[in-house]
Amino acid sequence: MRIAVIPARGGSKRIPRKNIKLFHGKPILAWSIEAALESECFDSVIVSTDDDEIAEIARTYGASVPFARPLSLADDYTGTIPVIAHAIDWVNNNAAIVELACCIYATAPFVHANDIQRGLQVLLETRSGYAFSVTTFAFPIQRALRVTHDSRIEMLDPSHFNTRSQDLDEAWHDAGQFYWGTANTWLSGTPIFSHVAAPVPIPRYRVQDMDTVEDWVRAEYMYKAIHLAK
Repeated sequence: MRIAVIPARGGSKRIPRKNIKLFHGKPILAWSIEAALESECFDSVIVSTDDDEIAEIARTYGASVPFARPLSLADDYTGTIPVIAHAIDWVNNNAAIVELACCIYATAPFVHANDIQRGLQVLLETRSGYAFSVTTFAFPIQRALRVTHDSRIEMLDPSHFNTRSQDLDEAWHDAGQFYWGTANTWLSGTPIFSHVAAPVPIPRYRVQDMDTVEDWVRAEYMYKAIHLAK
């Protein structure tokens, strides 16, 4: 069995009710649910939540909410892996045996169904434990700066002051959209950022964290720009 698990707790702090805040006409959670359903990769698309309102909205957009997430897995410190492992355990014990599970974040309005499909293909072809969305940094991170305690500038790595950007290794970061994995890898607690993971590249113009109000505003402008270009 293949399942999608969309974590969507109710207690977001920096953007209150973030997981169901309207993003271009519908709750942001709906974008992830619709991409998962459109991909046709899953036997079940599950929203893991501790919140009744989120559960109701999730069902409205076609997801299943077969359990309430325990409060012990719904605080500010619980990581992604325990939440997905809990969902896998629940399905294993109450429905069918899960072979593959894909975590899709609730605040990923730029995730595409075909990206999810590519992720599955990468996972299977590379025989990896995980396959997840990544994108490149727009600037060489080896030439990053810090602001000192006395409001001055210094390089994080001064050895690269004279290194040409084209001579530096390209750096990548988590795109924060989806994470395919085998059930065994999720259940073992293996870190996602490790040698067992394979990359699924996503273009930078479709990647935006949604942690702050500034992030949200930027994402709204990105959405408008992408759709005006079509």
